[in-house]
Amino acid sequence: MTDAQAPVKTGTNPLAPAPAGARTAADVVTPDLVARLTKGVIGSGRTANHTPFTGEKLADLPESTPEDVAHAFERARAAQAVWAQIPVRQRAAVLLRFHDLLLERQAEILDLIQLETGKARLHAHEEVQAVAVAARHYGRRASAYLRPRRHTGAVPVLTKVTELRHPRGVVGQIVPWNYPLELSVGDALPAFVAGNAVVMKPDTETCLTALWARDLLIEAGLPAEAFQVVIGDGPVVGPAVVRHADYVSFTGSTRTGREVAQGAAARLIGFSLELGGKNAMLVLEDADVEKAAAGAVRACFSSAGQLCISIERLYVHESVADAFLERFAARTRAMRLGTALAYGADMGSLVGERQLETVTRHVEEAVARGATVVAGGVARPDIGPYFYEPTILDGVDTSMAVCTEETFGPVVSVHRFRTDDEAVERANATPYGLNASVWTRNARRGRAIAARLRAGTVNINEGYAPAYGSVQAPMGGMKDSGLGRRHGSEGILKYTEAQTVAHQRLLPMAPSLGMDDEQYAALMSRSLRLMKAFRLR
Repeated sequence: MTDAQAPVKTGTNPLAPAPAGARTAADVVTPDLVARLTKGVIGSGRTANHTPFTGEKLADLPESTPEDVAHAFERARAAQAVWAQIPVRQRAAVLLRFHDLLLERQAEILDLIQLETGKARLHAHEEVQAVAVAARHYGRRASAYLRPRRHTGAVPVLTKVTELRHPRGVVGQIVPWNYPLELSVGDALPAFVAGNAVVMKPDTETCLTALWARDLLIEAGLPAEAFQVVIGDGPVVGPAVVRHADYVSFTGSTRTGREVAQGAAARLIGFSLELGGKNAMLVLEDADVEKAAAGAVRACFSSAGQLCISIERLYVHESVADAFLERFAARTRAMRLGTALAYGADMGSLVGERQLETVTRHVEEAVARGATVVAGGVARPDIGPYFYEPTILDGVDTSMAVCTEETFGPVVSVHRFRTDDEAVERANATPYGLNASVWTRNARRGRAIAARLRAGTVNINEGYAPAYGSVQAPMGGMKDSGLGRRHGSEGILKYTEAQTVAHQRLLPMAPSLGMDDEQYAALMSRSLRLMKAFRLR
């Protein structure tokens, strides 16, 4: 990688000189680091990953075969039997130590995230924030989530009922490239503290980040064999993970999610899926347009729009649309693009050629059919091979792919509406339902509209961060955006099997004490009426 460039404003071509002493990929991804991170990874082949900033190779890596995946599950299963016997509080202590180590060593992982994904450093830090919050939450709350729970029995006093939670065993985790820290170890933490082992298949292009997180968790006290990483092509390694797992956690495209669901269903194992989105942001007529414009930049262009919960459709009330669009476009045109391993850039690169092709196709098709480019709309190979300017399109209609398909890039379309009902109807007119945003000065009105949106999370006066960062509450998608939830009780209990233990005392659940069947049936009928009268549940 060449020396990192200072950030460049969109719409400009010359690059400023590289800062003195700027770190390069070779400075960060050293042979010693790669050897340390790949230690213990089972792989009989060889592959490589690359940085989007320049397209050059970062590291040579072991590549796993389906047989290697089976071996990784054998290792993990043996380790899980021991790990599950450790008390929950001791397992939780590992997460809290990991939390501290992550914050102490964040500079290391920020460099890796940037090099592997091409994102700006501030957007990489969002991943550090999210993982630290999850580690703290489950480190503090796991014991409460997993504790045995008493329930009212069939016959009060005589029936004592306890609900227990057991780990599922070995969780198979398939991780995408766009958030390689948060969507890898962030999802694995509750599985580990629940007593499971994990076999993870990260995307090859971003696997160093996942391997770094694994190394740090081991340093925090997790048994090394309990966390296996397998590397390889998704169509080869992914199905092998599903074939051996006791539970599957998948984040990725809706198309692949359907395949994962079919494979898991065939084996009658549980699974959770976070899939695609075509997320909408509603700007009502009473919104603060200046704040909404600033929020739209964050909501639409974080990680170059390569975020499942980022905004791709903007619905703005016609009375404020011009004022909003003027401010939004000005902020978008002022964004700085850059490749430096440092804070300062507002947006980084797309991850690769495939994403660049999709973004380019969506914009060019929309323009050909009558849409107007308000800002951006061009690639920036002068900065890096996969850079594309943050783009605002006006005049988009439903005949255009950019309106209906997930772009997963720095492109947003602006639409005008007249009434709240119209805005809600148009926002819901998509097969997806992952995230949404509502901007208004009236909190009650905002909450009422949020409740009408068919999305798993809705943020008021922000794009996505408040809902995602509130880890006590569940996060996930409706409709084609997935099944299951991460975060909160659902985010950990999904990695467990519920077991009910009922202890019948003194009298059996059958005729006794000289009663015949008819007398027993009459007694039970009277008892049922009494339990209803006393409001027993």
